[in-house]
Parts: sequence; C-alpha cells; structure tokens
Amino acid sequence: MRHQTEPFRAPRPAEVIDAGPAVLRRWRVSDLEAASEAVLASLEHLRPWMPWAVDFSRASQAEFLIGSERDWQSGAAFNYAILADGAIAGSAGLMARIGPGGLEIGYWVHQAYTRRGLATASSAALVDQAFALPGIERVQIVHDELNVASAGIPRKLGYRLDRIEDHEPEAPGERGRRMIWLWDCADGDPGDGAG
Repeated sequence: MRHQTEPFRAPRPAEVIDAGPAVLRRWRVSDLEAASEAVLASLEHLRPWMPWAVDFSRASQAEFLIGSERDWQSGAAFNYAILADGAIAGSAGLMARIGPGGLEIGYWVHQAYTRRGLATASSAALVDQAFALPGIERVQIVHDELNVASAGIPRKLGYRLDRIEDHEPEAPGERGRRMIWLWDCADGDPGDGAG
C-alpha cells in the first residue's frame, strides 16, 4: 500500500508581514494592474537606479509577477508588494543570489511614498524573516554608490559597509561602484543599535 505524502517543502518566510508603517504581502499575479500603475507613476524616479525600469512595460510586470511565483516555490527569491494605506507603495524582496548562507534584500518605493520610512521598515522586517530561515547567516543590501537614498537604509539599520566593488553600470544613474552592506546574524536585530 502506498502512502500519499506531501512533497518536501523548504521553509519559507511569511507571506504577509507587518512592517510597522507598511505591510509586506507576497506578490500575486492578480496585482498586475495596480503594480503596473505604481511603477508607471514612478518611472522617472526609478529609471536612474533600476535596470528593469528603463524598458518597463505592463508585459514586463506580468513576467515579474509570474517569475515571483516561480521563484517563491523554488526558494530563489521571496518578493513582496509594499502596501501603505492599502495601496501598492513599492516592492521588497529577499533574493538567494549571494551564495550559500546569504540572502540579498532589494527594494524600490513609489515616488509618492518616499521619505516615510517604508523601505527601512520593510528591510528590517525582511532581515528578521531571513534569519528565521535555516542556514541563513548573512543578509546584504547592494546599490550603486551614487544612489544616496538607498545608502540611507542600511546605514539607518546598522549594517556595516563590507566593501565597494567596481561594476559595469546597469542603469543610467549608476557610476559603476557597487556598495555592499552586510548584516551578519551575530550583529543582533536590525535597528536596535547592536550592529
């Protein structure tokens, strides 16, 4: 007699996260219209720093949302809508692209929602989620050195600047020097002043 068993599923972060001034909710394919509108309203704000914003389209947003579902299932990335007042105010995610034991945080914020602490609160919440996953020992935030606004987030949270690496610019506003900020699990909780 064969027993039906659930396939093994590696631990995942929460699908909905209370991040204080924002709620992080796993992206859904049904978010296509609202997500496209949020990006289109912020294109001039995003294009200097986000390579995907240069050629953004509704079709590329659909691909992102479908890819987010696939990546969630495989564990390659955990992407979230940042919600403020019930509206899409940006995106944040944990990406498994820095090698074993590490995750990278990425984020963007709708132009109308900047300077409200949404990216900072979202990043702090994602660090907590990352370190709750087995085997995760470090989290990074990476941005071009000319993106001063992005540099403020890891600085406020107590990350340490691990290194600056030269790279080929990928977006129009980039200089080609990538700042790599590190949070190690031994550093304590982000934002508590321990790091």
